[in-house]
Amino acid sequence: MKIALVHEWFDNYAGSERVVEQLLKIYPEADLYSLVDFLPPNQRGFILNKRVQTSFIQKLPLAKRYFRHYLPLMPLAIEQFDLSGYDLVLSSAHAVAKGVLTGPNQVHLSYVHSPIRYAWDLQHQYLRETGLNKGLKGWLAKVMLHKIRLWDYRTASGVDQFVANSRFIAKRIWKVYHREAAVIYPPVAINDFQFCDQKEDFYLTASRMVPYKKMDLIVAAFAKMPDKKLVVIGDGPEFAKVKAQATANVELLGYQSFPVLKEQLQKAKAFVFAAEEDFGIIPVEAQACGTPVLAFGRGGALETVQGLDSSKPTGVFFPEQKVESLIAAVQSFEKNEVPIDYRNCRENAVRFSEERFQTEIKEMVNNCFS
Repeated sequence: MKIALVHEWFDNYAGSERVVEQLLKIYPEADLYSLVDFLPPNQRGFILNKRVQTSFIQKLPLAKRYFRHYLPLMPLAIEQFDLSGYDLVLSSAHAVAKGVLTGPNQVHLSYVHSPIRYAWDLQHQYLRETGLNKGLKGWLAKVMLHKIRLWDYRTASGVDQFVANSRFIAKRIWKVYHREAAVIYPPVAINDFQFCDQKEDFYLTASRMVPYKKMDLIVAAFAKMPDKKLVVIGDGPEFAKVKAQATANVELLGYQSFPVLKEQLQKAKAFVFAAEEDFGIIPVEAQACGTPVLAFGRGGALETVQGLDSSKPTGVFFPEQKVESLIAAVQSFEKNEVPIDYRNCRENAVRFSEERFQTEIKEMVNNCFS
């Protein structure tokens, strides 16, 4: 069986690339296609150092740094890949990868991290955050996103089997495409995180500092709880804003290596997560260390964290992305009459292992050909 694996772009190793990595462990013979490939030589191990077939965007001016600015050309670019010689096409999609052209004798399975967020329900938030919600540039952006929505909806018919990375995304797929999607949770490297039940008296949060991660909200909440220590790992465009809100009980470590992050995850009394994520890997990694999670109660966190109403709770949810709501969650966590069992956190995290992902993907593919 000839297999093609299509991914939007290769420029780093993050959540969606972990899915590609595991797909290649299942199907190492697959050929790789991507709009652009700017992975440095020392970061190509997860794609088995394979050659990637790229699109014309690869050679456009300043593409290495600004390829995302070529979004209006991406639907055209993804359709130029000739995949007619493959029996199975796997697409790893959060933008346009699912739009590749396939024929009636081919199976196209699309693993969707999310439909194009900034073109659908998050369009208005995206336009506000980028300053494109008004003026001539704003109108041009709205027209462009309108055309992408039309294309995105049309190309959904070319997918034989949708797979969502969470029930939350399966609902979004139904809302956008009116297609049912199976749910296969993404792979988490559980074995890279060792269980630790010796906790210290501090809370931890870690993320890239961009607006939707709500790192400023977390820091603002702990600024109002001076008796509780918060350790913050990560950098990004909002670092200065977050730093300005930090008080004496908040320690900003900036970017840290994986060993430092892991150690902090193991020692923290709880991990704080305020984003509305499609899935959210780091709350699972925290639980793999035996660390409870205080999470905003929407999105993928509802599927990866067991709340206090569970028989085996692993965390506490807060209902609103507001300082007062997070403070109440911290108080609830500390006043909980039956402390969260750290072993339950580890047990819950194991549900999202790489081995489980590989098994479920193989079963799904086999069903497509049966």
